[in-house]
Amino acid sequence: MEYTSKSTKYKLKKVLRYIKLYGIRRTFIKVRGQYHMKKKFNKLPKFNTNLTSKQHIGIIGCGNFAFCNIAYYLNNKYGKIIAGCMDIDINKAASLARFYKVPVFSDKLEDLLNLENLKIVYIASNHASHAEYAIKCLEKGLDVYIEKPHVVNEDQLFRLVNAGKKCKNRIYLGFNRPESKFGQIIKKYLNKESGPGIYNWFVSGHHIDPDHWYYHPEEGGRVLGNLCHWTDFLLRLIPETQAYPIEIVPVSYISNDTDIAVTFKFNEGTISVITFSAKGDNFEGVREKFNAHKGECQLSLSDFQRLTVDVLDKKKTYKLIHRDQGHQNSLIRPFDKDNWKDDSKYLKNLTYVWNTGWLFLKTQEALNSNKKITVHPFEEEYKQYKITNNSVGMKK
Repeated sequence: MEYTSKSTKYKLKKVLRYIKLYGIRRTFIKVRGQYHMKKKFNKLPKFNTNLTSKQHIGIIGCGNFAFCNIAYYLNNKYGKIIAGCMDIDINKAASLARFYKVPVFSDKLEDLLNLENLKIVYIASNHASHAEYAIKCLEKGLDVYIEKPHVVNEDQLFRLVNAGKKCKNRIYLGFNRPESKFGQIIKKYLNKESGPGIYNWFVSGHHIDPDHWYYHPEEGGRVLGNLCHWTDFLLRLIPETQAYPIEIVPVSYISNDTDIAVTFKFNEGTISVITFSAKGDNFEGVREKFNAHKGECQLSLSDFQRLTVDVLDKKKTYKLIHRDQGHQNSLIRPFDKDNWKDDSKYLKNLTYVWNTGWLFLKTQEALNSNKKITVHPFEEEYKQYKITNNSVGMKK
C-alpha cells in the first residue's frame, strides 16, 4: 500500500508503530522506500564506471524490496560492494544508485552484465521476469540470488534447472523465513521429535489493489507472489526422503487467490494447513501465526517476534525486540564460503530449486482447478516433464 498520500496523523502513527516493530533504522528505510518508489528525475545523476575490486554485486529490479532489503542489508553488512543496478524504470535505478552510492545504474541489462568483476546478481524485478533474467545471468557465468517466486510457470522452472545444470553457478532463492532466528529454532525443536506432525499457518496478507501488477495474468497472482513463502517453509520442515508423494487439497470460495485454505499431506504422515486471508489494509504489515505439534513438542510463533515452545513439563519463550523474518540472513547467504564446495551439494540445491517451485506451482493449479493434486519428487516430476514436453524451448 502507498502511504505518502495518507494524512499526517496516519503517517505519524504508522512511523511510531514501525519503530516499535522494526527499530528506528529499518523504519527510516521503509519510509524512504515509499518516496523512492515515486521519485522522478528531471536530470539523471551522473555515474562512475571506475569500480573497486570490492564492488562485485549487481541488482536487477530496483523497487521497494531491492531498496529496503537487498541494498540496505548488503550495504550495512559489507559496505559499498554493489557495482551496479538496473531497472526498466531508469528513475528507480537512479534513485537506488544515488541513495546507496552505487557507481553504475541503467535501464539496460547488458550495461549491468558487462561490468567487470561482477560475480553475483540479485534479482528482484517483476515476478514473470525472475527466471528469464536468472537464466541470462547463469549463461554469463554469474551466480544468482532470485527473490521469490523464482518461476511463474513450469516451463520457466524446467529451463532454470537446466541452465543451472549446464553452468554449475550457484542459485540462491529468496525464501527468508526459514533463515530467520525463529525459523532455525523451530526446525531444531521439531527435528528432535519422531513421527509425523500437525502444522498450521494462518496468514493475514497485506491489501493489494485490483489493478496491482501482481494480478497481471503473466505474474502468477498471490499464490505465487505470497503463498510460496509458506509452502516453502513447510517443505523444508520435512526430510526430502520422507516428504513424497504430497497430496494438495484446496479450499476456496469466491477467489482462488485470496481467502483460501490449502491442506498438504506428506508421505510420512505430517498434515499441514495454510490459511491465507487478505481483506483490507494491515496496519502492521503481514501478520502470521504458526502452530505445530510433533511428538512431545508443541510450539507457537507470532509474527516472528515471539515463540513459545512446550516439551512435556518444560516451557520456553523466546522474544525479540524487533520483528525478524530472516531477510538479512537470507540475503547474505551467498557470502558463506562453505556453500557447495562439492558437486553433491550443488545437485542437491538444484533438486530443492525444482521441488519448492513445483510445489507452489501445483498448489496454484489445485486452487485454480479446485481439485486435489499429488506431487512427486524431483527425479520423477522432472523426468516426466521432460518426456511429456519433449524439452520444448530447451536444447541439451
